[in-house]
This record gives sequence, structure tokens and C-alpha cells, in this order.
Amino acid sequence: MFTESVLLESRSARSGMTHRVDVLDEVQALAISTGAQATTQDVADYFEVPPEAVEELVGRHRDELVSNGMSVLRSVELREYQTDKVSVPSEQAQGRPQRRSGLTVFSRSAVLNVAMLLRDSVIAQRVRTHLLDAEESARVHPGVEEVRQTTRELRQTVRTLAAGYGSLDRKVGHLATTGVELGALLRELVPVIGRVSARAERMDHRSADTEQRTERTEQMVCAMRQRLAGMGEEMRGVRRELQAVVRAVGAESTLPAPRTES
Repeated sequence: MFTESVLLESRSARSGMTHRVDVLDEVQALAISTGAQATTQDVADYFEVPPEAVEELVGRHRDELVSNGMSVLRSVELREYQTDKVSVPSEQAQGRPQRRSGLTVFSRSAVLNVAMLLRDSVIAQRVRTHLLDAEESARVHPGVEEVRQTTRELRQTVRTLAAGYGSLDRKVGHLATTGVELGALLRELVPVIGRVSARAERMDHRSADTEQRTERTEQMVCAMRQRLAGMGEEMRGVRRELQAVVRAVGAESTLPAPRTES
């Protein structure tokens, strides 16, 4: 059987107990800002220690905590988290705004991991006591452990459903707000759309008038072409007549003069 000092000193001992997250709620409720992940401030509030104590612990045991579900949200994940949560007022109110480049979050297993590492916290000590008692109970009464495991799984399912519902509810609320804003925008656009429609209608009328004028112009051009073609034929006839006259006049000028009798 493990002791509290073993938990504090042995990573391998801790690694075999991080699944018993139910002991957290047996000590006191773990308030999580949103979804299933707790911020540094959430963890500090649970263990009733300053956030700096949690940050110092993370610095010393980062690899172990990461292996149990601690992560840093960045870029798209951070924006999605902030959209769900809107803000992190508790940290900002204490003059310690979370860096916008990343946000450290903890799974429940990672929070339990903190409980097995945090020495100067009465809550952490109580969690370790409950954890060791649960391990002893499982060793002595294996049937009870099955019931406890089923209860843990049921609780986790309820938490997951509750977190999903909360996120969905916020997104629906966001969509409703967006719908109201969109409706107001559309109402503002109605007069503009009406004016644009009227201008488009006037342009259609002008286009129709222009098309009719173009059609009449084409008809006039065709008529002029036909007249010009007729005039060309007439000119060719006149030219032929002139050429005939010229030939006739030229023939007369070449006849010999009549002889006179002496």
C-alpha cells in the first residue's frame, strides 16, 4: 500500500492513480470555467493556493502533467476556447491577465496529478487521503471497486453531456444574437436595395430605348445601302450611254471628206 510520501516522491506511483478523478469531487466541487478543462486559476481556486504555486509546480513537472492531459491552447484552439468562455475575468481581476499567445488548461486527470504533487495545500492533502483510502478499499473489497468504477464512468458521462450542452447553448445564443443583428442589417439595407432596384429598372428602360434606336439606325443604313446600290447601277448605265456617244462621235470624225467636182 502506498503512503502520502510515496505519492509525493514517486512518479510511477502517481501514474497508476490518475484515473481516480472522482476523489476530487468527494473533497469539494471542482469549478471549471468551460467544457472539461480547467484554467490555472481554476486549479488554484480549487486547492486554495495562489496561481503562482500552480505555475511553479507546472514548471517543475511539465512532462508528467502533459502526459496526464495538461496542454497549452494556441491559435485556433485558443480562439475557440475564448469564444465559448468569452473571457477569463478572474485572472484579469487580480491583475494577472492570461497571455494571449497561449492558455494553459488542465484535464481532471491533470488536476488530480497536481493534487499528488502539491505539498502546501490542505485540499491537496485531503485529496491524497481520499485517494489512498480508495486504493485500499479496492484492494480489500474488489466488488466495491467495480461499483465505484461504474459510478465514476456515469459521472464522467454526465459531465461530458453537461459540458456539451453548455457549449451548444452558448453557440445557439450566439447564433440568435447574430440573427438579430443580421435582421437589423437587412432592415437597413431594404431602402438601399429599393433604390438600386429602381435605378436598375431605369437602366433597363434606357437600354430598351437604345436597342430600339439602334434597330432603327440599322434599318436606315440598310435602306441607304440599297439606294446606293441602285444609284451605282444607274451610274453604270449612264456611263455605257456616254461611252456609246463618244464612240459614235469619234467614228464620224474619222470619215473621209466628200470630194468636190472640178
